[in-house]
Amino acid sequence: MAGAAGAGEVPQSLSDADFSSHDPEEVRLGQLLFYDPILSGNREVSCATCHHPRFATGDGLSLGIGDGGKGLGPERIADPDNPPEQRIPRNAPPLFNLGHGDVTVLFADGRIERDATRPSGFRTPLEEEMVNGFAGLLSAQTMFPVLSPDEMAGHYQENEISKAVRQGRLTGEGGAWDLIAALIRAIPAYQERFESVYPEIEDGRPLDFTDISNAIAAFMAEEWRSEDSAFDRHLRGEATLTGPAAEGMELFYGEAGCVACHSGPLLSDFGFHVMGAPQLGPGKAERFETHQRDLGRFRVTGREADRYAFRTPMLRNVTRTGPWGHAGGHADLRAFLRDHMAPRAGLDADMRDVVLPPLDGIAPDWAVMDSGSDREDIRAAIPIPDRVASEAELTALLAFLTALEDPVALSGRLGIPDAVPSGLPVDR
Repeated sequence: MAGAAGAGEVPQSLSDADFSSHDPEEVRLGQLLFYDPILSGNREVSCATCHHPRFATGDGLSLGIGDGGKGLGPERIADPDNPPEQRIPRNAPPLFNLGHGDVTVLFADGRIERDATRPSGFRTPLEEEMVNGFAGLLSAQTMFPVLSPDEMAGHYQENEISKAVRQGRLTGEGGAWDLIAALIRAIPAYQERFESVYPEIEDGRPLDFTDISNAIAAFMAEEWRSEDSAFDRHLRGEATLTGPAAEGMELFYGEAGCVACHSGPLLSDFGFHVMGAPQLGPGKAERFETHQRDLGRFRVTGREADRYAFRTPMLRNVTRTGPWGHAGGHADLRAFLRDHMAPRAGLDADMRDVVLPPLDGIAPDWAVMDSGSDREDIRAAIPIPDRVASEAELTALLAFLTALEDPVALSGRLGIPDAVPSGLPVDR
């Protein structure tokens, strides 16, 4: 496996040995599950609702609408017959290269990561309740969206899955995962496919939620593997970056200092850094808390140094995955780069250029930025000095980031299925 490059070092190219491989039949099964709303409590939201190839595996929104929404992407609106309680608290992350072996931690706060000391092999908020059977980190992360009332589960009293989540019944017989698996077991076409892919199910073991997760993870790993951008061809010695893209690469790995965090073949150190990105939406708070702040990694570790720290994202296809920032606080990538390099100036400018469908009856979207104390708290946590980038530098950096686009990964390899075994509508 290629190691992470140090500051200033252009990394090795991605290689087949670094990626997981999967049975094509398992991948096709995962494709159907990824696009099937049957996994959501109200049978209306699929994984693809918030991670769609039309929007570079995101949803094109600063903060998405899961359960209680109608439509897709920036056109998604609240369902007047079942309005959402709040926006999804964080921007939908892209799905490129999640099957690479260097990916050891997921989500903006890193609440799930590999940990060989745990019986399950992962550290997650479930702790002792975490079950075995997930094939890897990418599979284990799927347990979160299906349990989230705002994303896929639905809200209390709406369905049997949302009730189980609210009552804390997640694992075991009658738990939320078991109820989801039962829905899949009840569809003969799915049962037959699972028996074909996983011999132990054919031998009589009941189809479990971990099997569903494993198939979806296999699909995501193969569908959005991204390794054929102009930058990748440059690393392999097949073609050389020239012009503004080359100038941007020199800045990226040199004076601009981007490589300090965006290092290695995946352009991420998978660490957590305070960059002062704008905060908006409901934030992350416990039920007994009333604030709308998102303290990021601090919610996982409790360390003061981790207040407002968020995981370094990978950058393949980044020009297509906006809005940008953990809360989608920038709808323009050039403005994001400018403010990312000079975060204090960005906080002062307070541009509020976002993509947010209107929602009635929710807390104010800009409560944190409108609070002088919260804004100062974020500012005080930023450890790096502002660096004012010139327009020429921003243009060059954007050219380099454009060289990270991979048309094959952006379109996907299998694409959107014509139909899914549940018979429910497929998001297109």
